[in-house]
Amino acid sequence: MRRTACNTASTLDAALETLMHQSVINAFQQHGVKALFGIPGGAILPLYQRMSEALGIQHILTRHEQGAGHAASGYAQASGRVGVCVATSGPGATNLVTALMDSRMDSVPTLAITGQVPSGLLGSDAFQESDICSITAPVTKFNAQVSKAEDVGPTVARALRAAVSGRPGPVLVDITKDALQGATYLELSQDLRLPHEPRPTPDPADIRCTWACPACMAP
Repeated sequence: MRRTACNTASTLDAALETLMHQSVINAFQQHGVKALFGIPGGAILPLYQRMSEALGIQHILTRHEQGAGHAASGYAQASGRVGVCVATSGPGATNLVTALMDSRMDSVPTLAITGQVPSGLLGSDAFQESDICSITAPVTKFNAQVSKAEDVGPTVARALRAAVSGRPGPVLVDITKDALQGATYLELSQDLRLPHEPRPTPDPADIRCTWACPACMAP
Protein backbone atom coordinates (compact mmCIF):
# COMPACT_ATOMS: atom_id res chain seq x y z
CA MET A 1 0.00 0.00 0.00
CA ARG A 2 2.83 2.34 0.93
CA ARG A 3 4.59 1.52 -2.34
CA THR A 4 1.45 2.36 -4.34
CA ALA A 5 1.08 5.68 -2.52
CA CYS A 6 4.74 6.45 -3.18
CA ASN A 7 4.34 5.69 -6.88
CA THR A 8 1.22 7.87 -7.03
CA ALA A 9 3.08 10.73 -5.34
CA SER A 10 5.99 10.37 -7.77
CA THR A 11 3.62 10.44 -10.74
CA LEU A 12 1.91 13.54 -9.37
CA ASP A 13 5.24 15.25 -8.74
CA ALA A 14 6.32 14.48 -12.31
CA ALA A 15 3.07 15.88 -13.68
CA LEU A 16 3.39 19.04 -11.59
CA GLU A 17 7.02 19.44 -12.65
CA THR A 18 5.96 19.30 -16.30
CA LEU A 19 3.30 21.92 -15.62
CA MET A 20 5.71 24.15 -13.71
CA HIS A 21 8.13 24.44 -16.60
CA GLN A 22 5.45 25.41 -19.09
CA SER A 23 4.64 28.89 -17.81
CA VAL A 24 5.70 30.50 -21.11
CA ILE A 25 3.80 27.93 -23.17
CA ASN A 26 0.72 28.30 -20.97
CA ALA A 27 0.80 32.08 -21.37
CA PHE A 28 1.04 31.65 -25.14
CA GLN A 29 -1.89 29.27 -25.22
CA GLN A 30 -4.09 31.48 -23.07
CA HIS A 31 -3.37 34.42 -25.37
CA GLY A 32 -4.13 32.54 -28.57
CA VAL A 33 -0.55 32.40 -29.89
CA LYS A 34 -0.52 29.90 -32.77
CA ALA A 35 2.95 30.27 -34.28
CA LEU A 36 6.53 31.00 -33.22
CA PHE A 37 9.38 31.94 -35.54
CA GLY A 38 12.93 31.42 -34.39
CA ILE A 39 16.21 29.57 -34.05
CA PRO A 40 17.22 27.44 -31.05
CA GLY A 41 20.35 28.19 -29.05
CA GLY A 42 21.92 27.34 -25.72
CA ALA A 43 20.17 29.87 -23.48
CA ILE A 44 16.71 29.34 -24.99
CA LEU A 45 16.86 25.53 -25.21
CA PRO A 46 14.71 24.95 -22.08
CA LEU A 47 11.82 26.59 -23.93
CA TYR A 48 12.44 24.47 -27.03
CA GLN A 49 12.51 21.31 -24.93
CA ARG A 50 8.88 21.98 -23.99
CA MET A 51 7.85 23.11 -27.45
CA SER A 52 6.88 19.60 -28.55
CA GLU A 53 4.30 19.49 -25.75
CA ALA A 54 2.68 22.77 -26.80
CA LEU A 55 -0.63 21.80 -28.34
CA GLY A 56 -1.84 24.15 -31.05
CA ILE A 57 1.44 26.09 -31.36
CA GLN A 58 3.59 25.66 -34.45
CA HIS A 59 7.29 26.52 -34.56
CA ILE A 60 8.73 27.75 -37.85
CA LEU A 61 12.52 27.42 -38.08
CA THR A 62 14.15 30.35 -39.88
CA ARG A 63 17.68 30.73 -41.22
CA HIS A 64 18.47 33.93 -39.30
CA GLU A 65 17.04 35.70 -36.27
CA GLN A 66 16.37 38.85 -38.27
CA GLY A 67 14.30 36.73 -40.63
CA ALA A 68 12.40 35.37 -37.63
CA GLY A 69 11.58 38.90 -36.54
CA HIS A 70 10.37 39.95 -39.98
CA ALA A 71 8.38 36.72 -40.34
CA ALA A 72 6.67 37.40 -37.00
CA SER A 73 5.83 40.92 -38.19
CA GLY A 74 4.41 39.64 -41.47
CA TYR A 75 2.41 36.98 -39.65
CA ALA A 76 0.94 39.61 -37.32
CA GLN A 77 -0.11 41.81 -40.23
CA ALA A 78 -1.64 38.91 -42.15
CA SER A 79 -3.39 37.17 -39.25
CA GLY A 80 -4.31 39.95 -36.85
CA ARG A 81 -2.57 38.05 -34.03
CA VAL A 82 0.58 38.98 -32.13
CA GLY A 83 3.63 37.72 -34.02
CA VAL A 84 6.14 35.92 -31.81
CA CYS A 85 9.84 35.39 -32.52
CA VAL A 86 12.37 33.49 -30.41
CA ALA A 87 16.14 33.86 -30.22
CA THR A 88 18.97 32.84 -27.95
CA SER A 89 21.24 35.20 -26.01
CA GLY A 90 23.97 37.47 -27.34
CA PRO A 91 24.14 37.69 -31.15
CA GLY A 92 20.87 35.80 -31.50
CA ALA A 93 19.06 38.52 -29.56
CA THR A 94 20.84 41.45 -31.17
CA ASN A 95 19.98 40.12 -34.64
CA LEU A 96 16.33 40.91 -33.86
CA VAL A 97 16.87 44.66 -33.51
CA THR A 98 16.22 45.63 -37.14
CA ALA A 99 13.00 43.63 -37.26
CA LEU A 100 11.81 45.15 -33.98
CA MET A 101 12.52 48.64 -35.31
CA ASP A 102 10.54 47.82 -38.43
CA SER A 103 7.58 46.67 -36.30
CA ARG A 104 7.84 49.86 -34.26
CA MET A 105 7.69 52.08 -37.34
CA ASP A 106 4.78 50.11 -38.84
CA SER A 107 2.85 49.71 -35.56
CA VAL A 108 2.88 45.91 -35.71
CA PRO A 109 2.30 43.92 -32.49
CA THR A 110 5.23 41.53 -32.15
CA LEU A 111 6.73 39.76 -29.14
CA ALA A 112 10.38 38.76 -28.98
CA ILE A 113 11.37 36.09 -26.46
CA THR A 114 15.13 35.97 -25.93
CA GLY A 115 17.22 33.64 -23.83
CA GLN A 116 19.82 35.02 -21.45
CA VAL A 117 22.76 33.67 -19.47
CA PRO A 118 21.96 32.32 -15.97
CA SER A 119 21.13 35.08 -13.49
CA GLY A 120 24.29 34.43 -11.48
CA LEU A 121 26.39 35.41 -14.50
CA LEU A 122 24.58 38.64 -15.37
CA GLY A 123 26.98 41.58 -15.59
CA SER A 124 30.06 39.36 -15.79
CA ASP A 125 30.55 39.54 -19.58
CA ALA A 126 29.75 35.84 -19.75
CA PHE A 127 29.74 33.96 -23.05
CA GLN A 128 27.00 35.37 -25.31
CA GLU A 129 25.75 37.82 -22.68
CA SER A 130 24.27 41.05 -24.01
CA ASP A 131 22.17 43.73 -22.36
CA ILE A 132 19.37 43.28 -24.85
CA CYS A 133 16.87 45.26 -22.78
CA SER A 134 19.02 48.39 -22.97
CA ILE A 135 19.78 47.77 -26.65
CA THR A 136 16.11 47.46 -27.61
CA ALA A 137 14.71 50.12 -25.27
CA PRO A 138 14.47 52.74 -28.08
CA VAL A 139 12.62 50.37 -30.45
CA THR A 140 10.16 48.58 -28.15
CA LYS A 141 7.01 49.65 -26.32
CA PHE A 142 7.90 47.44 -23.37
CA ASN A 143 10.77 45.17 -22.46
CA ALA A 144 11.76 43.30 -19.32
CA GLN A 145 14.34 40.86 -18.09
CA VAL A 146 13.06 37.94 -16.00
CA SER A 147 15.37 36.08 -13.63
CA LYS A 148 12.81 34.25 -11.48
CA ALA A 149 10.69 31.38 -12.73
CA GLU A 150 7.54 32.62 -11.02
CA ASP A 151 7.74 35.91 -12.95
CA VAL A 152 7.96 34.37 -16.43
CA GLY A 153 4.26 33.79 -17.11
CA PRO A 154 2.98 37.13 -15.74
CA THR A 155 5.69 39.08 -17.58
CA VAL A 156 4.90 37.39 -20.89
CA ALA A 157 1.22 38.18 -20.30
CA ARG A 158 2.04 41.83 -19.57
CA ALA A 159 4.18 42.05 -22.70
CA LEU A 160 1.44 40.60 -24.90
CA ARG A 161 -1.02 43.07 -23.44
CA ALA A 162 1.35 45.97 -24.12
CA ALA A 163 1.90 44.83 -27.71
CA VAL A 164 -1.77 45.28 -28.63
CA SER A 165 -2.85 48.13 -26.36
CA GLY A 166 -3.01 51.69 -27.70
CA ARG A 167 -0.76 51.97 -30.72
CA PRO A 168 0.39 48.39 -31.42
CA GLY A 169 4.09 47.71 -31.47
CA PRO A 170 6.96 45.39 -30.54
CA VAL A 171 7.76 44.15 -27.04
CA LEU A 172 10.56 41.95 -25.70
CA VAL A 173 10.97 39.59 -22.75
CA ASP A 174 14.51 38.46 -21.91
CA ILE A 175 14.55 35.33 -19.74
CA THR A 176 17.58 33.94 -17.95
CA LYS A 177 18.31 30.27 -18.50
CA ASP A 178 17.80 29.35 -14.85
CA ALA A 179 14.38 31.06 -14.88
CA LEU A 180 13.39 28.93 -17.86
CA GLN A 181 14.65 25.82 -16.09
CA GLY A 182 13.19 26.70 -12.70
CA ALA A 183 10.00 25.35 -11.21
CA THR A 184 7.00 27.57 -10.72
CA TYR A 185 3.29 27.12 -10.22
CA LEU A 186 1.04 28.87 -12.70
CA GLU A 187 -2.61 29.09 -11.80
CA LEU A 188 -4.32 27.90 -14.97
CA SER A 189 -7.53 29.53 -13.82
CA GLN A 190 -5.80 32.90 -13.71
CA ASP A 191 -7.28 35.15 -16.37
CA LEU A 192 -4.33 36.19 -18.51
CA ARG A 193 -6.39 36.86 -21.60
CA LEU A 194 -5.92 40.15 -23.36
CA PRO A 195 -8.63 42.73 -22.67
CA HIS A 196 -10.72 43.66 -25.67
CA GLU A 197 -9.67 47.09 -26.84
CA PRO A 198 -11.38 48.28 -30.02
CA ARG A 199 -8.99 49.68 -32.59
CA PRO A 200 -9.44 53.40 -33.22
CA THR A 201 -11.16 54.16 -36.52
CA PRO A 202 -9.53 56.94 -38.54
CA ASP A 203 -11.67 59.76 -39.85
CA PRO A 204 -11.96 59.43 -43.68
CA ALA A 205 -11.82 63.22 -43.98
CA ASP A 206 -8.44 63.25 -42.20
CA ILE A 207 -7.13 60.55 -44.55
CA ARG A 208 -8.20 62.52 -47.64
CA CYS A 209 -6.64 65.67 -46.20
CA THR A 210 -3.35 63.87 -45.57
CA TRP A 211 -3.17 62.58 -49.13
CA ALA A 212 -4.14 65.93 -50.62
CA CYS A 213 -1.87 68.03 -48.41
CA PRO A 214 1.51 66.49 -47.47
CA ALA A 215 2.06 69.40 -45.09
CA CYS A 216 -0.71 67.91 -42.91
CA MET A 217 1.70 65.11 -42.01
CA ALA A 218 4.22 67.54 -40.54
CA PRO A 219 4.46 67.37 -36.72
